[in-house]
Amino acid sequence: MTRRWFDTNGLRLALHDDGGPGLPFVLQHGLCGDARQTAEAFPPDHAVRRLTLECPGHGASPLAGRISIAAFADHVAALIETLPHPVILGGISMGAAIALRLATLRPDLVRALILIRPAWVTEDAPPNMAPNALVGRLLATLPRDEALARFTQSPVAARLAREAPDNFASLLGFFDRAPLAETATLLQTISADGPGITPAQVARITVPTLICGTGRDDIHPLDHSGRLAALIPSRLVELPPKTDDKSRHLAALHAALTAFVKEL
Repeated sequence: MTRRWFDTNGLRLALHDDGGPGLPFVLQHGLCGDARQTAEAFPPDHAVRRLTLECPGHGASPLAGRISIAAFADHVAALIETLPHPVILGGISMGAAIALRLATLRPDLVRALILIRPAWVTEDAPPNMAPNALVGRLLATLPRDEALARFTQSPVAARLAREAPDNFASLLGFFDRAPLAETATLLQTISADGPGITPAQVARITVPTLICGTGRDDIHPLDHSGRLAALIPSRLVELPPKTDDKSRHLAALHAALTAFVKEL
């Protein structure tokens, strides 16, 4: 995959693009993730043109401009407008919220929708995002080592270490994500945000939709996938818990993506 720069709204963002003649498939990463996350989620033998636009403050894209799911969705919309569209549009976690917003408000850009481990339905600041917000607040107010100690001693950390170890490991990784001040800003700001759409608007989505949820994941509750599937005519796939066996989780995701795309 080639990285190049995409200029939009006065920003220069990193765009990872497979190139080639395949159908464009824009897959967006999660909060504090990057194109490596979407590459891992993709089937190795895919026959589409895979693209990921790294949002401001993510991957190689500098933190600049407005920090919100709506702003990030605007950047992705600007990218899609430069491609043969409508495209297959998907996302993981925060990326799923971006994709959901665009499928709702810009249906002209979306041929099919894929939501992987969604962390939002429609509400702002859903309770499942509270652990991310907590890490952001600690990083914003305390030296790194003290913030880490405070987090690891918290009831939230104890619960996640016991019930959702993959979530716990991801949260620990934020304490080593440089620059820490930017990580704190992203975690606090996006955790308090939402896709800015209503259930009634989501229910008007008519494009083919795949929703992939998983258990033992408190930050991406399986219930969110079920609620979205109740609003959108879709194929709902429950993946093996990532926290139990990451390789099985990814293999199931690859299989679900491959089967869905072949039917388009």
